[in-house]
Amino acid sequence: MAEQLAGLADDRALLGRTSTAERVSDILRSRVADGYFPPGTRLSEDSIGGALGVSRNTLREAFRLLTHERLLVHELNRGVFVRVLTVEDVEDIYRTRALVECAVVRGLGEAPYPLRGLADAVAAGETAAAEDDWKAVGTANIHFHQELVTLAHSARTDELMRSVFAELRLAFHLVDDPHRLHEPYLTRNREILGALEAGERGAAEGLLETYLADSLERVVEAYRRRVGDDTAD
Repeated sequence: MAEQLAGLADDRALLGRTSTAERVSDILRSRVADGYFPPGTRLSEDSIGGALGVSRNTLREAFRLLTHERLLVHELNRGVFVRVLTVEDVEDIYRTRALVECAVVRGLGEAPYPLRGLADAVAAGETAAAEDDWKAVGTANIHFHQELVTLAHSARTDELMRSVFAELRLAFHLVDDPHRLHEPYLTRNREILGALEAGERGAAEGLLETYLADSLERVVEAYRRRVGDDTAD
């Protein structure tokens, strides 16, 4: 927890003098999405409020917003925790991803597209893999798909998927072998990028559909295995 709080203290400058619950929730959402607070983590009002320099009321409102987004859960007489997803949650996340991400690719106009963000995410993933940092590979993978969604140029779609991708990170935390999960998608991300660079929207959409179906199968398999192990214990 000390490392996570140190990171939050670094984010304090983002709040400025016009701190709001929305800005606090943005920071905490990003921290959850980047894996600083794993599923089941209890979020201390005193520690997090002190790290960010915000009032208890502001922090509670931020918690309420993130609870509404299904990232946090309030347990009576226990506090606020990062949510632990069910298999049904994971399946719903991927249904949403398939509906939105594939529609974004399908709806693209004529090439060229602004693909710098996608290319940077691919490169970041490959660099992290070379350094054997598979958590960072997972983060780069999520950033790749966030950048893909931004191609729709829709603030509402970006906002919707921001929460979905944060939930996805919670699912990744339940996978006991992130190397096995993420490595195949390094190549697949580059293939999708290549298809978009060539203006081949249909090919990119097909690659993306297969990608998401395979990823769902892998995550659910890992999740069921993890839950089974925990039950056995």
